[in-house]
Amino acid sequence: MKVSQRYERMVRETQADARVPGLSVAVHRADRPLWTLQVGEGVDASSQFRMGSITKTFTAVLVMQCRDEGLLGLDDQIARHLPVKAHGELTVGRMLSHLSGLQREPFGDVWDTMLAPDLEGLLAQLDRAEQVLRPGLRFHYSNLAVALLGHLVGRLRGGTWAEVLQDRILDPFGLADTAVTPERPVVGYQVDAWSDFAQPEPPADFGAVGPAAQLWSTAGDLARWGAFLADPREMDPNGTVLSAATVEEMRAPQVVTEDVLWVRAFGLGLILHPRAGSERVVHVGHDGAMPGFLAAAYGRVGGSGTPRALGVASLGSSGTAGEICALPHELLDAVAEHDPAEIAPWVPGPAAPAQFRSVLGRWWGEGFEYVFTWRDGALHARAAEAAVKRPPAVFAPVDGAPDVFRTVSGREAGELLRLTRDADGVVVRLHWATYRFTRGQETFDGYQF
Repeated sequence: MKVSQRYERMVRETQADARVPGLSVAVHRADRPLWTLQVGEGVDASSQFRMGSITKTFTAVLVMQCRDEGLLGLDDQIARHLPVKAHGELTVGRMLSHLSGLQREPFGDVWDTMLAPDLEGLLAQLDRAEQVLRPGLRFHYSNLAVALLGHLVGRLRGGTWAEVLQDRILDPFGLADTAVTPERPVVGYQVDAWSDFAQPEPPADFGAVGPAAQLWSTAGDLARWGAFLADPREMDPNGTVLSAATVEEMRAPQVVTEDVLWVRAFGLGLILHPRAGSERVVHVGHDGAMPGFLAAAYGRVGGSGTPRALGVASLGSSGTAGEICALPHELLDAVAEHDPAEIAPWVPGPAAPAQFRSVLGRWWGEGFEYVFTWRDGALHARAAEAAVKRPPAVFAPVDGAPDVFRTVSGREAGELLRLTRDADGVVVRLHWATYRFTRGQETFDGYQF
């Protein structure tokens, strides 16, 4: 079976088995044309579906843009930047990671009335919203918290959240089909559990809660967005939207979302799904739900078979078919398994700089053996028994400090590595995160075996 046929069958099975009136799916990767398929009446590649809470990933990027430009800090209390009559002590970072403990929705029965407050009303009734958990205690999803962050960004930029979004993300990244107000909207449905009847859901404007769930988009746009979240260096090499280092920071786990299973985590505005296997693979993105719609957009990080800039989006016009949100993960796994990235040939590189050659090889620390190598222009280290595909620790020289390195990734990230030389300039001892490393195995008091 051809790979494209395999994808098509997966999409068609999902649409049929989950009874989705309209389903649009796209697969983005840097080494292939965009693959997209729509199943259902009146749906094509330009059809716009509600993305629901995938909107939060856009708001999170806007927040991080402000952080990178020095307009706010993640530890700032929101009252420093937004006039609020309650909950002003909550920090930006905790709100972004759903650790603020703020109640899920604005005050009132918004899902009964389907009338969301405007910004004035949202702020006026904020003192009636509960702090349901102590900040930092555990994960608690809050549309209200993310909505406040969206308006905070608008205030810092001197516009509305929607205006800032258009100016800072949608236009520069070329997401022409992503919008607060759609031009080619799909109708969303509630599909009856006991018959094949599909009842249209009423259109809903999320008002001031828009930064948490308002956007509409196409599968093609959101597959590109998922690819950006996974591989910003490929999708945005100049950091026009956000630097790659900051996107990687957003992907760092802040809290697990389930206390029992620990199978999913939240970063800074992003959902993280680790994948089982021998390699470290994570799907990063977000799910979304609004009346009549379910959606998911994810990118794949890690894995030797993962193509550059791999992202998948699945948008469906059913509010009850959870299979819509499972499909991107299945497709991402299928791409890596059945159509993996081509294996680049190894080519010789330059020798390690002369002053660092005596660092290379085997060292012992804390009773365990480590191997130091020079790869891709940098000093690397890994435990001798570590799996080949396990990412190594990577070091970078510290300016103005000869023989001192900073661990920039992997084991002991952030810690220093110091080299000690003998009278001939040969490195005879290392200190990494203050632990002594020697060429032979030693006890902590210097006994040599």
